[in-house]
Amino acid sequence: MLVLAVDTATPAVTAGLVELEQAATQPQVRTLASRVTVDARAHNEVLTPQILACLEEADRTRTDIGAVVVGIGPGPFTGLRVGMATAAAFGDALGLPVHGVCSLDAIAAEAWREVPGGQDESSGAELLVVTDARRREVYWARYRRSGRVDGPGVCKPVDLDSGDATAIAGSPSHVDFFDLPVLPVETPSAAGLVRCAAHDILARATPQPLVPLYLRRPDAVERSYQAVR
Repeated sequence: MLVLAVDTATPAVTAGLVELEQAATQPQVRTLASRVTVDARAHNEVLTPQILACLEEADRTRTDIGAVVVGIGPGPFTGLRVGMATAAAFGDALGLPVHGVCSLDAIAAEAWREVPGGQDESSGAELLVVTDARRREVYWARYRRSGRVDGPGVCKPVDLDSGDATAIAGSPSHVDFFDLPVLPVETPSAAGLVRCAAHDILARATPQPLVPLYLRRPDAVERSYQAVR
């Protein structure tokens, strides 16, 4: 099945086409085309052109897509809603299921393959994922081989308890705040997004409603006025 994956929860605008197949032991994913633009102010301008470029590179059309996966955050309000609105629009126009996944989970799904001892359940390996939350804060979550064990949350790096983490992945501007081995996965990839939703997609499960993980109020708030006498 051809799956369209998009994410705008980080400064990276990600779009990709992934071939998803059921194998004997676990779902197999193969990236056919992907585009990533790192620009926190260009989400709205580049996402749809990136999707169209991926379709052209993979020599596929919109009607070949069988499902859509989108990162639902945590992320800043403005950027996050671009990806989710675009994914919802593609799903509505093509009559496709749209599966939302935690963007931190998508980073972990890729990074876990690089965690030392990560394939050994008895190794005690644990992964910390952090992304830029602005305001000198990070979004974070911790993972073991079984999946997410804590988070997502948002706080200042100095206030974040890394728990039993043995490695870290995510925002290159923030991973160095922690005395942990850094894995080379900085943002959600198309393959990581699809891995997070693979079982539900292949099972033809009805997606949950898309609910963004903001974790805090938007930066822009409505100003209140008092009557002047």
